[in-house]
Amino acid sequence: MMNLLPFRLRTRLDGRRHDAACRPVLQTAPIVPADDGLVIFSMMGTAVLLPYLVAVKSLWTHLRRGRVVILSDGTLTPDDRATLAWHCGAPEIIEIADVDTTGFPVGGTWERLLTILDRRSDAYVIQLDSDTVTLGPPQAVIDAIAANRSFTLLGGPEWDIGAQACASFAPPARVPASAEGHIQTRMERVLARIAEGDRLRYIRGCSGFTGFARGGSGRSLAAHFSAEMERLLGRDAMHEWGTEQVTSSFVIANDPDPLLLPYRQFGNYWGEPWDDDCRFMHFVGAHRHDGHAYRDTTRAALALMDR
Repeated sequence: MMNLLPFRLRTRLDGRRHDAACRPVLQTAPIVPADDGLVIFSMMGTAVLLPYLVAVKSLWTHLRRGRVVILSDGTLTPDDRATLAWHCGAPEIIEIADVDTTGFPVGGTWERLLTILDRRSDAYVIQLDSDTVTLGPPQAVIDAIAANRSFTLLGGPEWDIGAQACASFAPPARVPASAEGHIQTRMERVLARIAEGDRLRYIRGCSGFTGFARGGSGRSLAAHFSAEMERLLGRDAMHEWGTEQVTSSFVIANDPDPLLLPYRQFGNYWGEPWDDDCRFMHFVGAHRHDGHAYRDTTRAALALMDR
């Protein structure tokens, strides 16, 4: 019966059911922040307040370190801010309108990436989406932080092939017809033509969960990539949703010894069962509410949190 409902109504009902599953997070103990060189960073707003608290607390439950920094998408209410102050240890909240986007696209989470690149000079920054849940000890992430190695969630298991030179990067020979015109596909098809592509590298990553090593490159590398893609694809293309994710993957690929998180432990949810050793799941929009996996995983994560 649910599948017969209009998509928007179905999405709204799914969101309400999921918020109800998340609501017990409000009875869990607050994060105890530490100024220890780690920042857990997210862009979020009022619509994802409860899922965000599950995402950040489920990760912090296993890390037990770092402080929270939030980029407000402009919708946070006074009540939201009070809730975040209590549960996230009085986090720093940056207003999206205050991010300097000079020379870069605006929107499409570009403000998020630019803030990370500005902040990583003196802190290891983890970018965490609100539609994620940490299911178990993320040892690979803990080790990456300790070694000051950048990391990325992979776009899929087939991309566990390491960073490749842009000049020789080969995108899949066949992509679904629905993805042929997607900006990520189009950007990857011209990677080999960017200036200095023989020394620059690329990883097919997912920006839903990434780590940026302390002291790494700031805006200059992202600016070079954005300018080259604008030259090859046009200015309008660089304002499409998804250009930030490709740029994030490019920046991480060119950090020293970046870590590609093992996909069987750190995955994207496509409506299919996952490995028993899975530690982290990103519930991507297309399949976020398929079945009841997201709600069940949320309840399991809540059971591990301090009360």
